Formats: sequence, C-alpha cells, structure tokens
Amino acid sequence: MFGKILVANRGEIACRVLRTAQRLGWRTVAVYAAADAQAPHVALADEALGIGEAPAAASYLNIQALIAAAKQAGADAVHPGYGFLSERADFARACVDAGLVFIGPPPEAIEAMGDKAAAKRRMRAAGVPCAPDYLGEDQGDERLAAEARALGTPLLVKAVAGGGGRGMRLVRDARALAELPAALAAARREAESAFGDGRLMLERLIEGGRHIEIQVFADGHGHAVHLGERDCTAQRRRQKVVEEAPSPVVTAALRAAMGRDAVAAARAVGYRGAGTVEFIVDAGLQHYFLEMNTRLQVEHPVTECIT
Repeated sequence: MFGKILVANRGEIACRVLRTAQRLGWRTVAVYAAADAQAPHVALADEALGIGEAPAAASYLNIQALIAAAKQAGADAVHPGYGFLSERADFARACVDAGLVFIGPPPEAIEAMGDKAAAKRRMRAAGVPCAPDYLGEDQGDERLAAEARALGTPLLVKAVAGGGGRGMRLVRDARALAELPAALAAARREAESAFGDGRLMLERLIEGGRHIEIQVFADGHGHAVHLGERDCTAQRRRQKVVEEAPSPVVTAALRAAMGRDAVAAARAVGYRGAGTVEFIVDAGLQHYFLEMNTRLQVEHPVTECIT
C-alpha cells in the first residue's frame, strides 16, 4: 500500500487526481515546470516540487527528474494522468525499478498494446474479433501492394506504433490503389517523425462504421470489469469531438458482446488499472477491435456521469 502520491502531470487531469487522492486520505505531491509555478495544480497539492524549465522535454517528459522528485518528496506512488508519459512503458518500468507504485498498467501491458500489429495478433489469439488486415514483418512496397490488392479497397494504411491518426492514409478505390507507393511513403515519413518507427500495417476500412470505446478496469489479481461504452463517432481530422454515452446504436446484446471482448483484451495482456478498448461497429452491428488506450482518457468523465 502507499501513503503519498506524486502526480506526474499538470492541468485538469492533475487537479482531478489530486482532489480524488486527498478525498481518499492520501497525501499528494505536484510537480511543475518553471512556467507553471503558479498553476492551480501546484496550489492544490499538499506539496510541490519544480522539475525543470518550461519545455516538456526538460520537465514533464524528463523521467529521471520525476523519479528524483518522487524520492525527494518521500512519495511511494506515481500517477501519470494522461498524455506526457502516461503510455510510456519505460516510465512505468522506471517507477517500478525505483520502488514506486505506478498507478496504471504494468510496463509489459503498455508495450503489448503499443505495437498495433502485435496487439491485433494477440487479440485474435484471445478470440477478440478484428477486421481483415496485413500485420506482417515484410515491409517492402511490393509485399504491401500485394496484400493491399488481396484485402481490397477501401483500406487504411496505419502506423504500427501510431495513434491519433498520425501515420494513417486512406486508400479508397482502385485508382488510389495504383498510387499506393506514394501513400506508403507519406505514411512512413509521418510515422517515423511522430513515433520514431516507420513500420506500417494495412486494415480493411469499415465504411460508415460507428467508433465505440469500452471503459475497462482491472486489478492485479486477474479480475476485470467493463463500465459500458462511449460513442466517439463524431470526429474531425480523426480527433474526437463529441462523446456520447450510452451510444444510440448499441443494443443490450451488442453492449454485452463488446464488454466481454474488452475484458478479454485486458486480461490477454495482464492489464491493471483504467483503460479503454476501442472498436469499430459496422452497419450490421458487428464489432472489430481497433486498439487499446493503456491509460486514463480525457473522456473518462463521460463514463463517470453514467455509472
């Protein structure tokens, strides 16, 4: 067990975690970059420590500075919030190695779901439905073009290490398929720039699909539950604009099926803590695994409103 939590973040999520921790009786530590010394989360915590200059790389993304701050404050647990280092397995591992409780999933679970191709292979093995795809190690243009023709259009070129729509290209029809090399090159460049990893995968596009995510929680003893869905179909440039819960298209049977598969996904990687399993649902109400966000999400309060 632990008694003092360092929140390795700032802004709204830091304030929310700090308030909850204090309500539950834990002492709290905030961290701040020089430019955030007067920020609300700093005043809200029981104590606060500076961790560097304003650029995030020198402060909120500086793993060694955060570990040192936790040690200096006598904290025995770290909450990453969302963004920054929340989905970095090396941060979770550094906390564990330093004798700190990382309030989130094990580093192995973050790694397992961070590689989108490996994650989908693992989901298939766990019986979670996935859309037709190519997840192979052969990344040559000729092989990718052959696999794209076999999958048919429309399809998506996606970054294996990606998220947030970066490193993604839509190949809508046969004409676009003829221009696939340019799409592959552009996706590789963007993925390499954003993630330091240019590997790609192909996935058949589910046209007109609903983007539905399931909130899961798991403990350290193999137990996991789901708390229903959030419909995040309304997006702009692949970024969520509106979240609705419950979804107007999800039936009780579909909710049960997606919840079952979301729990199976969490158990398949030994998950712990809060996470979100994302699905695409087609016109026939068949759902397919997209990815898992191995952290608390910005949208979590929507689930809080209905549970």
